[in-house]
Amino acid sequence: MSTESKTQPQTEHSVLAPADHDEFARQEFVRSYKEYLVHNVHQGNEKRYESSVKPAFEKKHNRVPRDRFEVAKEMTKDPYYQMFSSLLRTSQEMMWSSCQLPVERNLEELNAKINQVPGGSVKGSLKLDKNLATPRYHKAVDIHCQPGGYHNEFTNNDASSGMVYDRAVHIYAMAQLGPYNDDIGASIIMWLKEKYPEFQPRRILDMGCSVGHSTIPYAEAFPDAKIYGIDVAAPMLRYAHARAESLNVPVHFSQQNAEETNFKSGSFDLIVSHILLHETSEKAIHNIIKECHRLLKPGGMMAHGETPPYKNMGPFDAFMLDWDTRNNNEPFWARSHEIDLYRLSEKANFDPSKKIEEMIPSALQVAEARRSEVFQGGDFGGGGLWFVYGNKK
Repeated sequence: MSTESKTQPQTEHSVLAPADHDEFARQEFVRSYKEYLVHNVHQGNEKRYESSVKPAFEKKHNRVPRDRFEVAKEMTKDPYYQMFSSLLRTSQEMMWSSCQLPVERNLEELNAKINQVPGGSVKGSLKLDKNLATPRYHKAVDIHCQPGGYHNEFTNNDASSGMVYDRAVHIYAMAQLGPYNDDIGASIIMWLKEKYPEFQPRRILDMGCSVGHSTIPYAEAFPDAKIYGIDVAAPMLRYAHARAESLNVPVHFSQQNAEETNFKSGSFDLIVSHILLHETSEKAIHNIIKECHRLLKPGGMMAHGETPPYKNMGPFDAFMLDWDTRNNNEPFWARSHEIDLYRLSEKANFDPSKKIEEMIPSALQVAEARRSEVFQGGDFGGGGLWFVYGNKK
């Protein structure tokens, strides 16, 4: 099967780390390598499961595996799966390395350019809090295997974590998040406009915005709205602000923990997040949803974009989607996909009868993005669908 990509290259902007010929070639190799694994190697796992692993289990137990745990116990011993998993994990490490090279080479110049953008510019703004404690669930591991995580600073006022992340996300998703890496936000916006055409939010908050990939589309979709983005990581926010300014999009970024913000109650019409919940503990998720309830105006809405929960999947598919929990430094991935969302809304004082659980199409699915049409570790968003959990207040 050909792995020729029909996706668009990442859009250049003034603070994107410039890659020379060899650095870009390395990055493109990793992206192509990931595509090859997804389109040519991944499906071999199901073939092995159906032809060998599952029949052996049935012969021994006189039944099929009940859940992903029983599948995992057998599949993780299978040599084909071990090969696939090793190759996929290696692709992650190669991805980060290939994106670190141009950042390290240009670090001083890029940081100088990023920090030239004033915190109170005429377009957006940036407010950092040096006293904000980094949550333990962000310090315990390097999430996504990104070396140093989102928080490490190698110089004063460093934004290198954001620089690396911007390049790497495009490779990780094999360009399937679009040239601006904004498909999750664009998809939620498309869904909102189609399902709630009269909903015109005037104040919008993006929780866990990282470098603002999916924050910016809201400013373009709702030009009369004021857009805010919060994150706990200062390096990501420095980069997010400079990136938004370079794209001439006004966003107000601040360093805050989504579990407890300094915004006044009833401040927002719409609160969103994009793959935030799976990177926080279950306790933190409950706190975040409670904070959403406090911050929303009556009639407001929250919409959190994620990959689908396990409850509607068969044991094998849930096992494959769970790859990140075991292999990609995503310790909260599994539990976030199993939380009782009705109870989550109820405990946060939302009316659970107004809860939203919906699979929505990707905004780029109508384009020429060559998707694998499966969800799995290492093919984030490949299914061309996103899961939205939300609630109206």
